[in-house]
Amino acid sequence: MDADDIAFYREHGYWISPVIVPDDVLDAAERGMERFYADDHDRALPDIPATRGWRPADGDVLRKNDYSSLRVDELAALVRHPAIGATAAALSGAEGIRLWHDQLLFKPPGGSATVGWHTDRQYWQSCTSDEMLTAWVGFHDVDEVNGAVGFMPGSHRWSVTGLDFFSQDSAGLQASIVAQGYDPAPFVPRMKRGQVSFHHCRTVHGSSANLSNEPRRSLAIHLQPLDNRWRPGSSHSNDLLARNNPDPDYTDPAIQPQLWPPLH
Repeated sequence: MDADDIAFYREHGYWISPVIVPDDVLDAAERGMERFYADDHDRALPDIPATRGWRPADGDVLRKNDYSSLRVDELAALVRHPAIGATAAALSGAEGIRLWHDQLLFKPPGGSATVGWHTDRQYWQSCTSDEMLTAWVGFHDVDEVNGAVGFMPGSHRWSVTGLDFFSQDSAGLQASIVAQGYDPAPFVPRMKRGQVSFHHCRTVHGSSANLSNEPRRSLAIHLQPLDNRWRPGSSHSNDLLARNNPDPDYTDPAIQPQLWPPLH
């Protein structure tokens, strides 16, 4: 990464890395995903709605399971891969990076599920930092056929409302963005296994249906600068998991470990 890459991220609100995650880490993460779905976990978390997520009874829909890396070692190893934290720090200008939380994502084949246009920041109102970001790691090659994440360039500078991760009406959301005076022109990257996309917490992004014959499997790693703190007046599921002293502590190493620089 060089100064031009950082400038691109700050101008467009996203950046696609070269291959930075090695095959062995991704191979292990795939095994970790299988273990997660089989309830073969290394650690348990409190049983609250945010830690439940998708269950087999929900059927062949988009699977979204938060906090998977806190439960399965192979997924934790992917989250802690040093190239991810180091890149996030460079792009955001942060002195260091902590985990905010992760989302294990499985999009079934056949076109049954999309991810609606949204920003991550709209769900993170309890945070003081406006420089949070997400690293999205596919476990295989991704493109417009199998539902790669798409970004609206420059949208991290918009003040857009009414977006929704769970909406299946992408056209309706785009019409709403146009009505608010913005020009949604999505960019959908083609990414090789081992590449990682990084996007700013205010960047509008989403993904189309998976029209391939195989599931689209990935881990979204949500990241916070070291100076992020809890902000009164709003809440997040992290508040129920992190230690309180007396307010929610977003530096709790058990829930939000420091990823960069690594602690030894």
